[in-house]
Amino acid sequence: MTKPILDKAEVALEYPEKFYSGTFERSSRFEASFDARGLSLVLERAGPPDERKSVHIHLNYGLFADVLTQLAQTTSEIPADNPHCEHLVRSVAQLKQALKVADR
Repeated sequence: MTKPILDKAEVALEYPEKFYSGTFERSSRFEASFDARGLSLVLERAGPPDERKSVHIHLNYGLFADVLTQLAQTTSEIPADNPHCEHLVRSVAQLKQALKVADR
């Protein structure tokens, strides 16, 4: 089930001779879920064929855990007045609680 993107995502993909970038904002949607191997994230922007785009990302659990660890080590970079800080705190708490329930 896709949900609207309430903020913004920027994606860049760089190859030796090609560069792709895209922005996904409020008119875009996302879907995130866990599966047997890890985390799936899909960002989609609808519209005419020349504007339509999507990005599909899959991170295995080990890499996702390493990303969370690295993010935890850099939280001091989040400005104190960032309006999304409380949203982050609530979302991480929800994930922690959901993992506890799943672990039983």
